[in-house]
Amino acid sequence: MVGPFIFFDQMGEAVFRSGEGLDVRPHPHIGLSTLTYLVEGEIFHRDSLGSAQAIRPGEVNWMTAGSGIVHSERTSPEVRASGGKLFGLQTWIALPKEAEEIAPAFAHHKADEIPVTEDAGTRLTLIAGTSDGLTSPLKTYSDMVYADIVMLDGARYQVKAEHVERAIYVVGGEVEVEGQTGSFKETELVVFKPGAEVILRAKGGTRLMLLGGEPLPEKRHIFWNFVSSSLDRIEQAKEDWREQRFARVPEEHEFIPLPA
Repeated sequence: MVGPFIFFDQMGEAVFRSGEGLDVRPHPHIGLSTLTYLVEGEIFHRDSLGSAQAIRPGEVNWMTAGSGIVHSERTSPEVRASGGKLFGLQTWIALPKEAEEIAPAFAHHKADEIPVTEDAGTRLTLIAGTSDGLTSPLKTYSDMVYADIVMLDGARYQVKAEHVERAIYVVGGEVEVEGQTGSFKETELVVFKPGAEVILRAKGGTRLMLLGGEPLPEKRHIFWNFVSSSLDRIEQAKEDWREQRFARVPEEHEFIPLPA
């Protein structure tokens, strides 16, 4: 984990022909929040709360599972008919122990709601948490930072030490750390030492994600889509899914069996 981040997934870049699309069938979560952020394309989200929301580039879907939620992620019929690209990221943020069983919730934020700062060839979009004097509108439950940073060739960015644990994921391009040899390229995750002064410099146009925060005091367990500080709670969630006790997603009828 890096801060409260327990899972990090890059989606694509995928290219769908006409009639093709994404079909992530209904599946459950507990004990975490999922954060979906797109660079290209569109995904249509449905969940057991009755939410039905398309997400497009620069927008944020913030789903807090808490005691349990089920959702699907698909390409809408309109987008499927024409085909197109899909490229984005989804991260899972473990909830602190006192919030693991809160009521599930879903929030969608338009791109113009997300704060941005620009300086000398570096553009930072603060998706969640706090950094660089900005605060995201997402309702978070522990200290964290999650930002999209786009840099022109030669641009610099100082990774602030305000968060204990910090890392970057290189989405595209190449970046080096001043004072160190070598560089980091596309799809590499780089974890920094707590408190270290880190100044990044782009080698060519570069895009990266900054993530981190205060580490949670208790160990987290993860099985499939379930996250908890308690192994017994994960076992209960597994049984609840097998027995189909989770709430259903309206207009969805498929069921994914629990992995062996």
